[in-house]
Amino acid sequence: MKTVIKTLLAATVLVGSVAPVPAFAQIASGFNSTSLGRNDDGSSGLVTLPFAINFYGQTYSGVYVNNNGNLTFNSANSTYTPGGLGSGYSGQPIIAPFYADVDTNNVGSGVAAYGNGIYNGHQAFGATWDGVGYFSSADKLNTFQALLVDRSDVGLNDFDIIFKYGNINWETGDASGGNDGLGGTSAAVGFNAGIGDANGTYYQAPGSLQNGALIDGGPDALNGEQLGFQVRAGLPVAIPPVAAAAPEPGTWAMMILGFGVVGFAMRNAKRRSDDKFDAKIKKITYGAVA
Repeated sequence: MKTVIKTLLAATVLVGSVAPVPAFAQIASGFNSTSLGRNDDGSSGLVTLPFAINFYGQTYSGVYVNNNGNLTFNSANSTYTPGGLGSGYSGQPIIAPFYADVDTNNVGSGVAAYGNGIYNGHQAFGATWDGVGYFSSADKLNTFQALLVDRSDVGLNDFDIIFKYGNINWETGDASGGNDGLGGTSAAVGFNAGIGDANGTYYQAPGSLQNGALIDGGPDALNGEQLGFQVRAGLPVAIPPVAAAAPEPGTWAMMILGFGVVGFAMRNAKRRSDDKFDAKIKKITYGAVA
């Protein structure tokens, strides 16, 4: 039986990041060759990655794709209520584009799927949650994706983490204290090394665990957003900004913390053309909970 887990985390806000972003961070195609099928709280078996990755000093050659919006490395994860990905997290290494109670049993829901492909000219593994419902309904649907992109051209076992988002209409399952997909213990976005609470070993996106923050129209809405991190020698660092054709006034900033973790959030900008971008600044949290 499902139970409700609620975790209270201390909050500390630091400033980081900015980068130009395509007008809409579209879901990458082709990363859906293998389906998890309709399920609630299910997972894949260990999926062999097409390349090895170094995540916080540990080298991994396989990953578990979990229906509840996350990837893990040591074992499958059936936990459906997020306890946060910041300093209060207790568990194995995890990368989570949208950690919440995904339920795809309803025929109105899409299903989670994964596969290998090419992203920006590099080999990649991706997991895609395309129009998925929550426990236990499909009256609201979410679309999101996690990509692990091979960058062994830079360094041994280096890779990029990319999160992409379409519409985000729900934030929690009904067994996590929510009602009709809203309220309760809301979703968490980010990653954690699973090695303790040291600063620099985790990232939790702004709006995580906050009611109404990440859904469409919320103050930290994910719709159309892309979050990206270069992982070099095991440590996430900022992806350099792309030159913008028509940038807004402003500058970009970075904050290095602990091991030197720096992430960046790329926000939705007004669409002009496929190769024309706007720059937009966004505050994010490093090694702390927003």
